[in-house]
Amino acid sequence: MNPPIAREFYLRPAVEVARDLLGKILTFGDASGRIVETEAYLGVDDGAAHSARGLTPRTRVIFGPPGHAYVYFIYGMHYCLNIVCEPEGVAGCVLIRALEKDGANGPAKLTRALGITLEQNGADVTKGPITIHEPDLAQRFAIAVSPRIGITKSADLPLRFFIIGNKFVSKLDRSDFML
Repeated sequence: MNPPIAREFYLRPAVEVARDLLGKILTFGDASGRIVETEAYLGVDDGAAHSARGLTPRTRVIFGPPGHAYVYFIYGMHYCLNIVCEPEGVAGCVLIRALEKDGANGPAKLTRALGITLEQNGADVTKGPITIHEPDLAQRFAIAVSPRIGITKSADLPLRFFIIGNKFVSKLDRSDFML
């Protein structure tokens, strides 16, 4: 397997990182899968982002250095994995929505399939235990863009990215596609 992607990759706007994470390999322990769906969250100006309320104990990771995992607990039963991007002090992250792996076609399913919990919050994805790698063999694919899923604030923003035609994408609604 290729080495983990360098921190500089994450030191960019969340939208760029969200698109460029597609096709990369996410690993945790013995489990891994190709990233096929992401969503960008834009920091304090994005009403749907946890960081919209500013720096809090919960969001300190999002305002920290890029290339770290932001894991949170939702609905009292699920974990979700985000990757911090943007320069330190500027909030921005990418939700990893789906992997090309059975049982990982949604953000909560993904963390359950890999065993990711709050223990991994703040983990450095350039060093581990969660890492992201270039695939051994790059594949060509087309990317679709749509509004994010399951939010009410800033819900119309086209910040969800996914590989067209991949059966592991969490939810498809052909009316939302903007290519």
